[in-house]
Amino acid sequence: MPELPDVELYVEHLRRRIAGEKLLGVRLRSSFLLRTVQPRPADAVGKIVRDVRRMGKRIVVELDGELFLVLHLMIAGRLQWKPPGAKPPGRIGLAAFDFPPGTLLFTEAATRKRASLHVVRGTEALAALDPGGLEPLGSSLAAFREALLRENHTLKRALTDPHLFSGIGNAYSDELLHRARLSPVKTTRTMKDEEIARLHAATQAVLTEWTARLRAQAGDTFPAKVTAFRPEMAVHGRYGKPCPACGSPVQRIVHAENEVNYCTVCQTGGKLLADRALSRLLREDWPRTIEELDELRVAHRARLGFGGKEG
Repeated sequence: MPELPDVELYVEHLRRRIAGEKLLGVRLRSSFLLRTVQPRPADAVGKIVRDVRRMGKRIVVELDGELFLVLHLMIAGRLQWKPPGAKPPGRIGLAAFDFPPGTLLFTEAATRKRASLHVVRGTEALAALDPGGLEPLGSSLAAFREALLRENHTLKRALTDPHLFSGIGNAYSDELLHRARLSPVKTTRTMKDEEIARLHAATQAVLTEWTARLRAQAGDTFPAKVTAFRPEMAVHGRYGKPCPACGSPVQRIVHAENEVNYCTVCQTGGKLLADRALSRLLREDWPRTIEELDELRVAHRARLGFGGKEG
């Protein structure tokens, strides 16, 4: 799912291209995309774009008359900027928004369609779509602490809860926690003041650095490679690869559509976190450290006749 740095980049590029321009047409290709009845998308046609901004992971296009188009990309939604009149591509095309300089295509490369478009009028209707999480960039330590401790969750869950923090998802929560040297399963209300300050500083630094990096990579070109998995990341999507800080192999927990990526040396005091599904299978045999895990792997391969050496 595109998160704060990626969505911020989309917003910057859209603002350059469509702010002050007239919306010439809206072509909807998916019956699942539109989540509101009134106002209609047709009511936005002919109106001038006054601003484009980010609201959490959503993109808000403000038009004349306090009319707002709110795009939520969800996991597989993406935007493309094409020449005027471009057609939405095949099965993944959801909608096309036509402007004099070009056409904005809204796509979703997934079988299950989750991306959405809301058309609302007035600031109150817009506010109703905002989960209300704290904007992490530029937040004070006091505000960050208040949001973090509002509920007692694991750090992974707290950071990705849009009602607590705005714009942080699966990928960047891994990166923030690695930078802060904190376990993803540490509960928020067990945090020490120094740990909260460390996480706050890591949040500011990582999100700022990645926004700047993506901005530099895109240059003047509309963002095309929006992904949650980037080779420059420290731990996210790097299972089994060396941690850039200590060289220990990155570990992960996979649960449903989410995963936690972490370094045992840098974040969990050398302890391996138990995957819920595997814990049920292995019960008390689930390894607590990388060393125990390696020993189990060697023993398992020996039983299968592969010898005692990892392949």
